[in-house]
This record gives sequence, structure tokens and C-alpha cells, in this order.
Amino acid sequence: MTSVRPPNLSETRFLRALSELASVVGASNVYSAPDRLLDYADPFAPQPMAEHFAASAAVLPGSTDDIREVLKIARAYRLPLWPVSTGRNFAYGGAAPRLRGSVVLDLKRMNRIVEVNETLAYALVEPGVTYFDLYAHLRRHRMKLWVDPAAAGWGSVLGNALERGFGYTAYGDHAASQCGMEVMLASGELVRTGMGAIEIGRAWQLYKAGFGPSYDAMFMQSNFGIVTKLGLWLMPEPPAYLMAHVKLPREHDLEAAVDTLRPLRLSEIIRNHAVIEGAIRHAAGVSARADWYEGAGPLPESVVDEIVSRLGIGRWNVHLALYGEPDIVDARWRAAERAFARVPGAQIEARRYAAGEVPNGGGEGNMAGIPAMSAFRMLDWRGGAGAHVDFSPICPFTGGDAMRQYSVAKARLAEYGFDYYGGFTAGERYLHHIVATIFDRDDPKQTEAAADLQRVLMSDARSEGYGVYRTHLATMDFAASQYDFNDGALLRMSETIKDAVDPDGILAPGKSGIWPRAWRAKRGDV
Repeated sequence: MTSVRPPNLSETRFLRALSELASVVGASNVYSAPDRLLDYADPFAPQPMAEHFAASAAVLPGSTDDIREVLKIARAYRLPLWPVSTGRNFAYGGAAPRLRGSVVLDLKRMNRIVEVNETLAYALVEPGVTYFDLYAHLRRHRMKLWVDPAAAGWGSVLGNALERGFGYTAYGDHAASQCGMEVMLASGELVRTGMGAIEIGRAWQLYKAGFGPSYDAMFMQSNFGIVTKLGLWLMPEPPAYLMAHVKLPREHDLEAAVDTLRPLRLSEIIRNHAVIEGAIRHAAGVSARADWYEGAGPLPESVVDEIVSRLGIGRWNVHLALYGEPDIVDARWRAAERAFARVPGAQIEARRYAAGEVPNGGGEGNMAGIPAMSAFRMLDWRGGAGAHVDFSPICPFTGGDAMRQYSVAKARLAEYGFDYYGGFTAGERYLHHIVATIFDRDDPKQTEAAADLQRVLMSDARSEGYGVYRTHLATMDFAASQYDFNDGALLRMSETIKDAVDPDGILAPGKSGIWPRAWRAKRGDV
């Protein structure tokens, strides 16, 4: 007997479906025993959320032919599938499915780096390729190209781009750096987007649009198809680069940091996804909360001041990078340094690197195209079984908006007993504001508070006109409902498309709040 099964199948029919899946991918690539499914549970889910997102099984295809046959079986049994690239989208749900009892379609065995073109600076990869994999490939073949890593280097290059993830170099907008997809629809039909629709096309990874409508963005954060290959532009290795850090002493300096950074970003003096990091976020990377304070509730301001003083950091810390020919880097740095020097009390540090020089790990490594796992040090902040869930609103690139979002989020976090662990990453005209609620999964009060807090933060943001760009499984429906122009016309359009391309409703029911007709009654069922 299986402990969880799809909601529309009897035990007998489910076991028959699993047997048919095993005949396609091999019995060793179908998991249904509870111990084998632990990797498909959300490791950070605040209890009792986890049980709502339990998988019934996992199937691991090795090719597009395998996927086509899996889809055929899924259509025959009305079996809901939840595709994941590597399933490491932690803080947003990991590999767990939105609809309890779905079968996870784990694509990690499809891990070929199909092509890297050094001349035109692009790669074509399958879902199972991680940032570590692509970085190692570039180094092994001595290619003068950089990958732009996400915060966790073990994540899927393809998967992160589809979730509109971001990194830290000049190619930090991963969705914008994507070019060309191969997608399998629920029917089993294989589609190539853009110039890839030419059978012998030579510009698939060079020009996104092709001829006629362009569909790449349609498959991002959606459940309209399974992306089996993805093209990604890579950054040519610069002849020189500079890493700079600006320490700002006061809490209200966030406004000055944003308003100083914006014109530098818009004019392309700074081209990378610069980071504005709060003091506690920095401290969590080098220490534990108990090193500073063991009381209940958020850290007192006096303790935050002590952190700033003892660690020699700012209340806000701007991390940026400049790339190019040495004289260009120097000219850009003079302009950036002048701008930040106008902020009272700013302390400015910079270090120059020649091509091939490697900075010391962590954030500087990310800004030099080197993947790492240092972001996970944050899990030790509260002690116990460390976990986090993220609130991720988009913020207009103004100091006033940043201060408003920060102030509201900080107050709500304090109300629920949490520290403000967060910061902003600079796009061109917007900021990603990532606020992590760090909690101990073994503490029922913390986990319950962490779960409740997310909807409150999102409601606060919506009341000010802001929306999240990404969210946990538990709040996908809630996030989608906040995009409410014309009584939710955008979601209605998405579900019309969903019913057209996946009439059986088998692919990722509930992903991003998009429910197919067959499962629409499950909306809000958490």
C-alpha cells in the first residue's frame, strides 16, 4: 500500500499506473515508498503545511521519449504530474507538488550540457544541469565565459531561469538572459520556440523572437508545458573587474543607498545586480543569533548596533561589481565612488582583479561567476532545525518605495517574533526585495508564526500597491488573487490557455495559482 495517492485514483489503479511508468523508465526510476519520497517533501515547509504538499510517487525520465510515454500514461489515468528540474527550489516549496498526491516528474537525470558556444557566448542545457555543472564545464574546457550563479550553486540553470531567478553579475536577470526553449506539451508534442522552429536553424540561442508570436515567457512560472532544453546567454570573461563594498551607518540610509544606486544602474555605470544587504543578513552569514542575543522576540536595536560595530559593517551594505577593460573599470569606479561619497558617513572599499583572478568565496565569488552554497549559512541563525520561507515583493527603484517596504516588513516580522533578515537586489528599474523568515522547524510556535506571517506580509504589500514575483506553494493561490485588475482577467486568461494546451489537466495543477478545469475546485485548498 502507498501512504499517499492521487486524489482521483483508487489504490489498484494507482499501482497499475506506477507499473506502467516503471515499464517506461525502469523500476529503479519510479519511487513510491515513503523513505524514497523524503527528497520530494518540502524541507522548509512550516508545519503543518508539509502534509498538504505530499507526493504520491516520483518518476525520473531519462529522455524526451521517456517524457512522452510518461505523459501518455498520465493522460490515460488522469494522473497529475509535478515537473521539477532538480527540485531544489528551497524556501518556495522544493520538489513538493502543489496538489497533494501528484506524481513528481523529476528531470534531474536529463543533465546534458548540449552545447556551449564560446564565440557567441551561450549554452544549451537540459533541466538537470546545475550551476556547479556548467561552471565546471567552462573551466574544464578553458572557456573564457562566466555563468551567472543563483544564490545556491546546486540549483538547476534551467529551473532557476523558468522561475525568473536572479544572480549577481551583469547577466543577473536569468529570464532576460534566456534564449530559445524546447518544450513538450501535455499532448506529447515537442515544440521549439523562436529560431529553433527552423529544423536546421542556426540562430536558436541568438534571437529570441523568431517569426510570429513569441512564446518563451509563456513557459516561465507556468504549467503549460515541460521545458526539456533551454538556451542561456553567458557573460564573456572580462579583462578586469572590481568589487566594491559601501557601508552606510544609519537605518534610514537605505533611502540614500537606493537613490544613489539607481542613476548609476540606469546609466550602466554599474551593470551588475548590485545588492543592498541589511546588517542581520550579513551577520547570519558569519555567526549565530545566540552569539548576540538569547532573548525572545526580534533583536533589540542596541544589539543590531553592537553587530554593526563588532563586525565592522554598515547598517546597510552595498555590494557591487564593475567589469571591462581596466581603464573603463577605473572610469566607472570614479563615478560610482563620487556618488556614494556624497552619503554622510559612507565607508567605501574596493578591490581590483585581473582576468583569471579569483576573489574569496561567498558574495564576491557570485559576482565573479563562481557558484557557491554560502547562502545556506543563514539556516544556523535561529538554531535547531533551521529553515526559511521567503517573502519576495518587487519594489520600484526609489528610496521611498524601498523604505516603505522595509519599514512595513520589519514591523510585521517583529510583531510575529522574527528579525528582519533581508535586502534588495538591483534590476534596471526595479528591486527584488527578499525577506527571509528564518525559523526552527522543531519549534511549533515558530513554525506556525512563520506560516501565518506570509499572507500578512503579502496583504500589507498589496495594500501599498506591491506584488510578489515568486512565492511558496502554500501562497500561490493567494498571490495570484492579488493580481486583480478587471476582476482577475489575467488569471482567467491563463486558465483559458491552460485548458486549451492541457485539457486533461495533468501538468502541475495549481502552479502559480493556475488550476486546470479538472482540478479547479482545489483552489485555496491548503
